[in-house]
Amino acid sequence: MNKYIINRVLDEANYIINNESTVRNIAEIYNVSKSTVHKDLQDRLRIINTALHEEVDKIFKQHIEVRHIRGGQSTKEKYLKL
Repeated sequence: MNKYIINRVLDEANYIINNESTVRNIAEIYNVSKSTVHKDLQDRLRIINTALHEEVDKIFKQHIEVRHIRGGQSTKEKYLKL
């Protein structure tokens, strides 16, 4: 694996752990697609650093548990602006 990719994966992992940010936010910050961030944090990180992958996986599971709430809040804000 390319050294640049390894560094990007580790940077993304540390960022999501420190800020509990979403995949979409990380994609904007690192100027890559959401698919790339997801592949980095799910597949590549597992190969590079399993302990870090476990921490990121916990954050992903938390995001999945609250996504229906976030979606509802987003819809509410959308219609309040109208």
